[in-house]
Amino acid sequence: MSWESIAATKRQALKNSIPAEWVIPAAIFPPEDQLDVTTFPRESGFFTERELEITSISALTILSHLSSGSWTSEEVTKAFCKTAAVAQQLTNCLSEIFFDKAIARAKELDLYFQQTGKTKGPFHGLPISLKDNFNFIGFDSTIGFTSLVGKPATYNSMVVDLLLETGAVLYCKTNVPTAMMISESVNNLFGRTVNPRNRNLTTGGSSGGESALIAFGGSRLGVGSDIGGSLRMPAACTGTFTIRASAGRFPNTRSRACLEGQESVIGVSGPIAKTLEEIVYWSSTIIGLQPWIRDPKCVPIPWRSVEPKKTLKIGVLWDDGFISPTPPVARALKETVEKLKAAGHEIVNWPSTEHMEMLIILGRLFLADGGKSVRDLLEPTGEPFRPEMKPYEDAKEISVYDLWQIHGRRNALCKAYLDRWNDTGIDALLCPTTPYSSVENGKFAYAGYTCVFNLLDYPAVSFPCGVNTDKAIDTAYSDHKALSEMDAKIQEDYSAESVHGMSVSLQLVGRRLEEEKLLAMTDVILKTVAP
Repeated sequence: MSWESIAATKRQALKNSIPAEWVIPAAIFPPEDQLDVTTFPRESGFFTERELEITSISALTILSHLSSGSWTSEEVTKAFCKTAAVAQQLTNCLSEIFFDKAIARAKELDLYFQQTGKTKGPFHGLPISLKDNFNFIGFDSTIGFTSLVGKPATYNSMVVDLLLETGAVLYCKTNVPTAMMISESVNNLFGRTVNPRNRNLTTGGSSGGESALIAFGGSRLGVGSDIGGSLRMPAACTGTFTIRASAGRFPNTRSRACLEGQESVIGVSGPIAKTLEEIVYWSSTIIGLQPWIRDPKCVPIPWRSVEPKKTLKIGVLWDDGFISPTPPVARALKETVEKLKAAGHEIVNWPSTEHMEMLIILGRLFLADGGKSVRDLLEPTGEPFRPEMKPYEDAKEISVYDLWQIHGRRNALCKAYLDRWNDTGIDALLCPTTPYSSVENGKFAYAGYTCVFNLLDYPAVSFPCGVNTDKAIDTAYSDHKALSEMDAKIQEDYSAESVHGMSVSLQLVGRRLEEEKLLAMTDVILKTVAP
């Protein structure tokens, strides 16, 4: 079969896996020019009040209902499966659907609870969605390649085992870009995932299917991954929360990666949700399971309770010296800093001293194999490189010696950054997550604000800061002094009209392996900037 035929067959199978009763009737199907489809569940009449109640409250409240016996997992699971089915029809966010398996699992959990009066664990009965790269026995992990269709996983990712053991209900997997190495979730197999808050805009990548599903309401808690911003960029595009933890805090073993064996920059797993408290719950629960006992890459650091400082010293990276934040992001950062100052927090400007060289190094590390890893997955079906993957298509393999020299320079930059952090005495670093609030499909051109912290292995939270874009205020720069040719192009492409009303996110960065402190500081900032 040609790659086109494989893709068409897989897409049809995905479509057929949606139960007939959850297919949106033509009479109420939103027109293509309806950009915000997050209103559909409440306004369409397609959902019951009970279904809307279940899918609109936090995972912690759902778990409370489940553990008290006032709700059943079957009822909760069906509500999320239905909403996920609708999200797929409106945003193209899913890659695998296993609703029947999920409902059967929910019934088993309900029976267990009825017979024992106990829950299976801290995620008992809660539907949790998975990014496509997490292996789940019996289902594909294609990561956007047609050559991986019809090759279901024969083992689970470590995080999947932990979720199942603690009572979670797994019901779908979500779309990613080819190889998970594009800043938007688009591939030749499933096509493009769009932003449910505005379907003309991107949902980001590579955990873009996950963030779209959560923003729509088809999941309260999802698991994604991040090697260059793949959790944070999608969260920023959809106004959701996430944390990119330092390598080793969360289990990521036995998950599929295109650049398998590449350890110059470590990919990590992590949660996406609508609230910070759900992120904290997932993080503390997973670490509480002592994943280092079974995952050789995890570090034996238990979850630590922290008392956040009343007054923080925060470094502010206004720009990274190469790309300026677009007007709404610049305004959001400025307004957030003003509120923090007014609340008594100390603010210091943080120069972008090492950022440009770190970006160059990161690019060289990702392309060190000359694009062989990507090419090896494209060639079996004759699938072409997507235009976004041009750097991988053109890459030249470097020698082991050259790689070692790059590692040496990387390590020196990490030491310089840490020294500067210590000398300045900051508690955290505040900066844009991306230059964009979101951006039109096909125009996400820069991941530099996130990926430097992957190279440094610093934990980073992306959070909506309470500012929405406003076309009347966030007009294009009139006298902008471009930092680079790419900066000039990004600002030229910026459209205040296109992103009007979108949530703006910022990024808070902490010290390596201090995720607990970072989440606590994020909470302090959220309480300070809350309107």
